[in-house]
Amino acid sequence: MDPNLRPNPRRSSPTSFAALGISLLILVVGCGGPGGETRTAESAAPAPSGVTNPTPAHATGLAPLGATEAARVVRVVDGDTIVIDRGRGNERVRYIGIDTPESVKPNTPVEFMAAEASAANEALVEGREVVLERDVSDVDRFDRLLRYIWLRDGDGWVFVNLELVRRGFAQVATYPPDVRWAETFLAAQRDARDAGAGLWGSVTPAP
Repeated sequence: MDPNLRPNPRRSSPTSFAALGISLLILVVGCGGPGGETRTAESAAPAPSGVTNPTPAHATGLAPLGATEAARVVRVVDGDTIVIDRGRGNERVRYIGIDTPESVKPNTPVEFMAAEASAANEALVEGREVVLERDVSDVDRFDRLLRYIWLRDGDGWVFVNLELVRRGFAQVATYPPDVRWAETFLAAQRDARDAGAGLWGSVTPAP
């Protein structure tokens, strides 16, 4: 993410975050995305057949909808990538549906809010037992597992992917066919943008 082009509610919204219903901007994903597929930002494909629309982002009672398995977080790589152990040794997991600023990508400078996104992810999951929810795809072209990340919270759940969007540390990045929670993420992103949270704040970094 170019620091000078980061989301800012006091400037016109980037094309990639235009409201649903207008023309879509198709982005070709580089190595930062889950698998190099085509993605659409600020728009989401319909939920797969047989999957009802998820509860809106601000409602309570969210829970995994797909196949799940437990794992332990060994290490947080950055804002949207972790290393886990599910009984098969260390494996890298890329969060589905979101994208955070780059902090560890080779030959790429640390981007605006990257350190904060990583710290937020660490605070949520580092060293903890998590539940991995699978969508359609299992891995990306880099052999990273593609998963939604959940934490038990008493009788309920904390949805880590969603929480990072809600706090303004991540942007929505939709990679069909893995779109189960895309509408929920988009609703949270709109609220974060309206609130000026994180990436959507009003302070523009120096060039």
